[in-house]
Parts: sequence; structure tokens; C-alpha cells
Amino acid sequence: MRSEDGDTAAWVRRFHDATGSPARLVCFPHAGGSASFFHPVSARFSPGTEVVALQYPGRQDRRREACIDDLGKLADEIAGRLATLSAKPTVFFGHSMGAVLAFETAYRLEQAGTNAPATVVASGRRAPSTRREDRVHERDDAGLIAELRLLNGTDSAVFGDDELLQLALPSIRGDYTAIETYRCEPGRRIAAPIAVLTGDADPKTTLAEAEAWREHTEGTFTVRVFAGGHFFLADHQADVNAEIAKHLGAVA
Repeated sequence: MRSEDGDTAAWVRRFHDATGSPARLVCFPHAGGSASFFHPVSARFSPGTEVVALQYPGRQDRRREACIDDLGKLADEIAGRLATLSAKPTVFFGHSMGAVLAFETAYRLEQAGTNAPATVVASGRRAPSTRREDRVHERDDAGLIAELRLLNGTDSAVFGDDELLQLALPSIRGDYTAIETYRCEPGRRIAAPIAVLTGDADPKTTLAEAEAWREHTEGTFTVRVFAGGHFFLADHQADVNAEIAKHLGAVA
């Protein structure tokens, strides 16, 4: 795994060498997720594509760092690190909270005129402008765990290991705080096209809420519906990878 020098190395992870590759894929994890979630994606696209997986503070090897529970501040931090990378045609892929974070990071990079993505693939998340009064981050630990079981996105081994679960809960709660308190600036749009992927039985996103992403781009817009719930991508990995490959091929 290749890493950057300095502080960027804490945020930017590469699991496979892709020196000289013509395009870059930047992956934004879901709430409570980590860079390692995208190891299979890196294996699929390397070495032809440089796959960068983001590692937010407060988890795994960054567990001693405080979580950033403000999504805007988290986007600021990520944009600052991605701006230091070499210029290369780039696609952003974000799932759940990561989809909104990818959008906000893209907006910041476009405003700065540096390393903005050519396309944003937003998976498993309703449009930034849609609102629900979610308060999962205010629940006790049992309530938070119940939410994780509902969405079925956490390794079942974690639920059977109290020590692992206690280590994971602070980052999960911090991420839920970030996404549930996030409010999109009215009329915020990016120039990059947006491709939305959604599950037809996702309790967190209706088709209408997924379609509302259309209002957030000045470019082309597509939406693709998969069978499944919030983590539909686990059951459709090959098809999701094919969707990513299509956008990488277009930008490269």
C-alpha cells in the first residue's frame, strides 16, 4: 500500500499500486465505515485506476483521534488533502453519508479550481436538499446498535464482540451526528455530472428522494435502482463496479 507524505497519509489510503494510471477513483465511506471497506474495489480497479479510499478520524488506526461530527468541516479537511494530490481525471464514489460528503467535497474543489471530480457517483443516500428529522445520534448505545442492525451494514462479528463494538460506537455516533445535523445550502449545485445508485427497499431513501439529486448538478444526471436495502451494493458488487467502470472510462 502506497501512502502520502505528511498529514495527508492519515486520510488517503491506497491498497494497491497504480503508478502511472490514467484515472483516479476516490471512495468516501458510509457512517461508521472505514477505508478498508473499499479494499475489494481497489483490487478490482488497480492497477489501471488509482483507487484512493478515505480514512476519517476516530476509527481503526485513527481511533485515538477525535471524530469530526460536522459534515462541512469534514468536507473542508478532505478537500484540503485531495487538493495536494497530482492532477488526474477523477471520479468520486460515496455511499450513504459518503455520498453527501463526496458532493460537498466536490463543491469545495470546484470552487477552488483544484482536482475537482469529473463525475460524482452517489450511492445509498437521498439528495442533500431533502430533509428527514432523524435523531439516531441522540439515542443510547442500544438504540444506535438497533439502527445498525436494521441497515445491516456492520460486520456481524462486531455485534458478537463487546470490546470491538465499544471501540466502534464513538465513530458511528460521531458520523451520525455529522450527517443528521447537516443542512445543504439552498441551491447548491456542482458542475460535475451526478450518477445515483439506490436500493428499491432502502428505508433511508425513496426513489423520489434519490431523483432529487437531479437538482444538485449542472451536468448530466442518471439514477439506477437495484434490488435491496441500504447496503444493496453488497449483493450487487459486480454491477456496481460496472457502473463505476463506465464513469472511469468516460473520464479517462
